[in-house]
Amino acid sequence: MKSLKLFFGPVLAAMLLASCYAEVIIEDEFIEESAFNTARVLQAYDLWYVDINETEGNGEVPFLQRAFTVSFNSGTLYANNNIVGIGKTGNGLGIDVGYYDTLRGTIEIDHDVDGKWLLEVYAINGATIELRDTRSNTSYFLKGYQRNNFDYDQVFYDNINYFIQEYDAWEKIYTSETGVLNDFDDENFLQFHPSFFRSSVDVPGTALNELQWDFEGNYQVYDVANDDSLKTLTLDYDFFDNEYFELYVINDNTIELFHPDSETVYEFKGRGYQQYLKSGKGTVDKKRTKSANPIMKIERRRKK
Repeated sequence: MKSLKLFFGPVLAAMLLASCYAEVIIEDEFIEESAFNTARVLQAYDLWYVDINETEGNGEVPFLQRAFTVSFNSGTLYANNNIVGIGKTGNGLGIDVGYYDTLRGTIEIDHDVDGKWLLEVYAINGATIELRDTRSNTSYFLKGYQRNNFDYDQVFYDNINYFIQEYDAWEKIYTSETGVLNDFDDENFLQFHPSFFRSSVDVPGTALNELQWDFEGNYQVYDVANDDSLKTLTLDYDFFDNEYFELYVINDNTIELFHPDSETVYEFKGRGYQQYLKSGKGTVDKKRTKSANPIMKIERRRKK
């Protein structure tokens, strides 16, 4: 993707005109001589969504790889590293993950976990910037939004695969009285890893460290054609038939699985929230990768 560095005046002026700093007029020579304008551009939007599928290069900037959004606020770097709590944590900005300083067309970031990084900053258009790590020849593309027009719900659904992995386990808390008896009635816990799932028939209330995982297999989340608010889930057991569900999000710690074959509704509550902070469980392991859910052409079966 071709881009222009921020100290080229016309592109930079366009970015500023599209932001809350529209009243600021910057001359070319001022841009070339000062880092002030780079800071203004980074702060022109409350949130920068990291469009991970647009990443170019084979390297990695760890704190950008794990972030859904980043924010540059007067020298402090914020990030939404979790889908759970997005839109609420830090008034929507996420958590404080480090500090930054701007140079001419570059930003120096001192991340609390990943250390110091010097990234080049490019303007793609009035609402998109590129952060480029020259050491690994890798570029991340960030789209700018203000908090009042950022669709947190859509980000939630677009990244639901990560959401179901952010709890150590999901405990069944409800089974509808209607519906045909089926084998899944006996499974009371689910656990999702990036490449496989596990389930347990242990009784509700069992401590997480005492769970015995009885079944294992692969799983797949699907998008549904012409229905942005519906996802479907298949559990491919290693030694049994597949189970198929419509997947609904009730809130950021409760999901609903509707089993069309039996017309049974289940609710699961997340236990053992893994918050990706400055240290602790998951900080190093959690990362986003380029991905796209396969699309399923179905009609919604769940009747509200």
